[in-house]
Amino acid sequence: MAHPAAVRAINTFGLIIVLVSAIILGSGCATLPNVTEVIDETLTDQESPHILAAKGFLSPRQSKAVIERLKQRVDPTDILERETAVMESVSGSPLIKGNKVSLLVDGPVTYAAMFKAVENAKDHINIETFIFEGDEMGSKLADLLLQKQSEGVEVNIIYDSVGSLGTPGSFFDHLKEGGIHVLEFNPVNPAKSFWRRLLRWQPTHRDHRKIFTVDGKVAITGGVNISGVYSSRLSGVEEEKEDKKSPWRDTDVLIEGPAVAELQKLFLDTWQREKGPHLAERNFFPQLKEVGGDLVQVVGSTPEAENRTTFIMYVSAIIFSDKSVHLTSSYFVPDSQTLKALTDAARRGVDVKIILPRESDSSMALYAGRYYYSDLLKSGAKLYERRDAILHAKTAVIDDVWATVGSSNMDFWSFLHNDEANVIILSPSFADEMEKMFVRDIEESDQVKLEEWKERPLFPRIREWLAHFFARWL
Repeated sequence: MAHPAAVRAINTFGLIIVLVSAIILGSGCATLPNVTEVIDETLTDQESPHILAAKGFLSPRQSKAVIERLKQRVDPTDILERETAVMESVSGSPLIKGNKVSLLVDGPVTYAAMFKAVENAKDHINIETFIFEGDEMGSKLADLLLQKQSEGVEVNIIYDSVGSLGTPGSFFDHLKEGGIHVLEFNPVNPAKSFWRRLLRWQPTHRDHRKIFTVDGKVAITGGVNISGVYSSRLSGVEEEKEDKKSPWRDTDVLIEGPAVAELQKLFLDTWQREKGPHLAERNFFPQLKEVGGDLVQVVGSTPEAENRTTFIMYVSAIIFSDKSVHLTSSYFVPDSQTLKALTDAARRGVDVKIILPRESDSSMALYAGRYYYSDLLKSGAKLYERRDAILHAKTAVIDDVWATVGSSNMDFWSFLHNDEANVIILSPSFADEMEKMFVRDIEESDQVKLEEWKERPLFPRIREWLAHFFARWL
């Protein structure tokens, strides 16, 4: 997330806005949709997804044939048709064929992909991020972006006001002076846009997305912010320990193909909603060819919409699981529907495994999440805590065919207050890569056993019990 000083500033400000919002704005009254009702309503109207190809929508028969071919490659599962139909209905985003999705494990690999894409940019670069720090990594990227801007490539940046609270204003001023368009999402100081926000300013509404598109042809998304904390390689754990710092464990994906346009739309929609500077005419939506065999659905969620789409995505996918649910969650504070979906799945024989952090930059979220361990363990779910790293990844792979990577945490704050972005990938080969990554993480984790958990000391129990009362604000 950020360096310690920035984290303290963000946490302090976060506490203030939570209290103000809960007392004055009534943010605690926000509710999550009933996913079971959403499923019933959706599947009454539509039973199979429509699939978009590079040249337009496939016919219903062609779409069904694509899904049938996928079914033949995996064990029986309800997730292929039913979950994608639900998500198409609530998100308005279609399932898109012809993509190539590459898994990017951890910050160094993600940054290498970002820098390569920027170096190859010819027309424009769009970046939307929660945190953009002015540290060594941020400055290195900024220098390259300024160079590309000077070469005629248009660079547009959205950063979140709270997420980037620790970054000096002079850093962003330098980017603006170089010709880069910079937009501060929902400024902490509402006076910056007083008249527009007078009646609708919501300090809890944050932009937690991480979207990076280049020339409308390549997109990177996931959990990695622009910050030096992601620069450490996990292979250098011993070296990091000497410096008393833990490396950060995160996951992104690089997408090529027609699905890039959907991430581009999310960026441009945010730019328009936030009244960003006028953008010059650029080729934001080039004609894209099919370059691979991965089906992709882009899921954007915002608290201004009626449906909390990333929330519905997670809960419906777990409900429709038949064989396995393998989650990696950095901030895990489940609501009642998520908890029920997971425990019900485990009780009906689904292999539910969840990798969670042992250490975190948010101790309150860590303790509040542990409050729910007993219910999960009693249901048969298996829990693991990642050692020697700060876990920041937000991923899932279900039934060896359905996978998601994105920015959305499994907590109330992500589901109720943030703009989030996830991608769903339907692909046995990509799911296999995700499973291998999941297994590697389990090997670097310690399993939480029910009998041992029952014997933990009194103080942690009290701490977890107290923290869970603040679950809606974590």
